[in-house]
Amino acid sequence: MEIKITPVVLAGGAGSRLWPLSRVLYPKQFLCLSGELTMLQSTISRLNGVECDNPVVICNEEHRFIVAEQLRQLEKLTQNIILEPVGKNTAPAIALAALSATRDKQNTDPLMLVLAADHFIKNDEAFRDAVFKAIPYANEGKLVTFGIVPLQPETGYGYIRRGNPLKSVNTCWCFDVAEFVEKPDLNTAKAYVSSGEYYWNSGMFLFRAGRYLEELKKFRPDILDACEKAMANIDPDLDFVRIDEAAFLACPDESIDYAVMEKTADAVVVPMDAGWSDVGSWSSLWDISPKNQQGNVHHGDVISHDTENSYIYAESGLVTTVGVKDLIVVQTKDAVLVADRNCVQDVKKIVEELKASGRHEHHNHREVYRPWGKYDSIDEGERYQVKRITVKPGEGLSLQMHHHRAEHWIVVAGTAKVTLGEETKLLGENESIYIPLGVTHCLENPGKIPLDLIEVRSGTYLEEDDIVRFEDRYGRI
Repeated sequence: MEIKITPVVLAGGAGSRLWPLSRVLYPKQFLCLSGELTMLQSTISRLNGVECDNPVVICNEEHRFIVAEQLRQLEKLTQNIILEPVGKNTAPAIALAALSATRDKQNTDPLMLVLAADHFIKNDEAFRDAVFKAIPYANEGKLVTFGIVPLQPETGYGYIRRGNPLKSVNTCWCFDVAEFVEKPDLNTAKAYVSSGEYYWNSGMFLFRAGRYLEELKKFRPDILDACEKAMANIDPDLDFVRIDEAAFLACPDESIDYAVMEKTADAVVVPMDAGWSDVGSWSSLWDISPKNQQGNVHHGDVISHDTENSYIYAESGLVTTVGVKDLIVVQTKDAVLVADRNCVQDVKKIVEELKASGRHEHHNHREVYRPWGKYDSIDEGERYQVKRITVKPGEGLSLQMHHHRAEHWIVVAGTAKVTLGEETKLLGENESIYIPLGVTHCLENPGKIPLDLIEVRSGTYLEEDDIVRFEDRYGRI
């Protein structure tokens, strides 16, 4: 039987501790936090050199077009995105991928390499080496988890205690799993690290799709039953696979550790020493980032004087610091965070307060991405809004109308194809058009370069939900 590796990338999660960069509609896995690739793209790219099929990416409905665009940039977009109607934790997500990997395929039971989209790995070669070492064990039916060799006592991670080696001690790179343990206190973590028997629980796995489904059926048949029903009536939609929502809503919420790995007799752990981090906070991002002689990390337009051991991020303007140390300073277009580097776990409390007060800054950025491009809210008043709209070449907005607002479009760069009622016209730079309230209209970019325009909205109600779509190339009707 031919064995192939199918990467399964779990791309859910909110990453609220990296606010204000990470937000509900644009969480950390889609951000460029180190280098030129996003965390999702880096997760996929580090598989270069491993014989793999295109990855299966599991994400929620709100992020589908972000995932599709990032896969398209890597030339890895092949109807390989499974959409979860709601997050149900890792055990059901992996079950969906396993069912998809074995669906309508004769005599194949691929190895599934399960990865999180929001992890940082410094040494890609060491990562691939651990995967290669794990393949024979997974091929024999073991459920392999990768244990991170701990660099220091860490209270923010769960741990895996290794058991007996599967080879002689001198050549061993795989152990039985003795137990999974919860996040410890500091003294316990110190004892774990000094013993040499414990690894950080990475949440990465390698096993045959069929073996995972067998063990899930043994220990959590309710999860498997719900996922099978959800996959029985899938709805292919562009680059996405939509599962049956009602069936999946009935699925229990459970992690793979609790559902399978802590119960199976075939769990083994392969140590990995690859500079891994889950980038769970601003301090951990400071830890993994290159620093200047003063221990500072600068991103964007930053000037620091007499500043030490700080992380300073400027998205859209000059940020300066004087006479400070051990700070996190993050500036975005609509929010600024200033925090002690040793207190960044409490950033999530700010996010909770934003939610409770009904504010939007935890949910979306000022700049919002759409399948056709993006828009940036530049200014607003009681009866007007000003936005900068960018439409990608060959893309276009839906044919639509509004009940409460009129719009005025001014082309800044590129060429706009505008449908207004029964008339269609082309607009070039510095040309404009008025869209009256209640008139059907459409905007497209027929050119080879991005289309940039300024949109001025005016009316009694200006929110995004004042829209009636008649036609939409992205299936949003």
